[in-house]
Amino acid sequence: MPEITKSVKFDNIAREWRCKWADDNDKAALSAAQAALDDVLADLSSVEGVGSVQRVVCGGCLDFKVVTKLSAAAFGDWEKAKFAPEEEFLSKLKGIKGISNVETQTYTLEEVKMNKKDIKKAQEKKEKEAAEKAKDAPKAPEDPAKKLKKVLKEGGKRGVEIEGAADMGGLQFFCTSVDEPEGDVELLTKCVEAMNAKSDPSEEERKGGSGHIGKMVFSAGAEHLAVLAYVPEEKQAALSCEAWLEKVLSQQPGYQVLTKAKDVSTGIIPTNADKGIFPLKIREGLILEANNYLRKLGLFPEDDGDDDDECVFGDDDFPA
Repeated sequence: MPEITKSVKFDNIAREWRCKWADDNDKAALSAAQAALDDVLADLSSVEGVGSVQRVVCGGCLDFKVVTKLSAAAFGDWEKAKFAPEEEFLSKLKGIKGISNVETQTYTLEEVKMNKKDIKKAQEKKEKEAAEKAKDAPKAPEDPAKKLKKVLKEGGKRGVEIEGAADMGGLQFFCTSVDEPEGDVELLTKCVEAMNAKSDPSEEERKGGSGHIGKMVFSAGAEHLAVLAYVPEEKQAALSCEAWLEKVLSQQPGYQVLTKAKDVSTGIIPTNADKGIFPLKIREGLILEANNYLRKLGLFPEDDGDDDDECVFGDDDFPA
């Protein structure tokens, strides 16, 4: 197949005859042009290799065009024959009063309409590319008030779940992760505060209630993994909040301790693509490390080798 570029190929070539016609005398020039075409149409249609002959008439720009399409293989022979009956037709056009701008042009002419199967494939590809583009595009900043509301809602709900799970297993400490803060330490702090808030039994939907349970909470964002350690006052003699956080963070290079206190300490582990450090990738391993640190102090059940008994909780361990 002949090609103009690697992506622009063709099988057919068209020869166009065109002119302008005057819009007066009841469109007499247009009628005469049509008559001239009728005189040569049989000869034109019988040219070897002709695939179609089309007439184009525009009442706005006053164009009259005849487009003859041939296979690329047959076009050369027609060209050698001087595109007969072209000379006869153009001569007739030039002799018509009100006809002007008599011209010719040669170009490729291809049918590019897709069939239903190809249409579906193309649309699916376009949708997939658009989805990928949208995924990679920077997100518009969310309204802070709406974002905080989501964070508090997740924290309150998770607090009830932690209270129930910890009480069932007789746990004093709990490790988990949350979604909504998206690696923002300030929002993670608000989320944990909602977990620890006293539960109001009069509310239709209970929230919080896990303030008596020590916890380490992880939140993955694009730029870093945020980590918060919380140790209630009555458990601070058994566990140093600062030491617990430092031990977990130190498992990855480049970590930063942001705040230190007996009850709440925070820090982050920045994303480092060169070293393969990605928040979601390292999160579960650090939850295990947080539990292992508690085990060494006798504050968490020993791992007896049965995976079903391992108390490690991530995003998917609680129902939506």
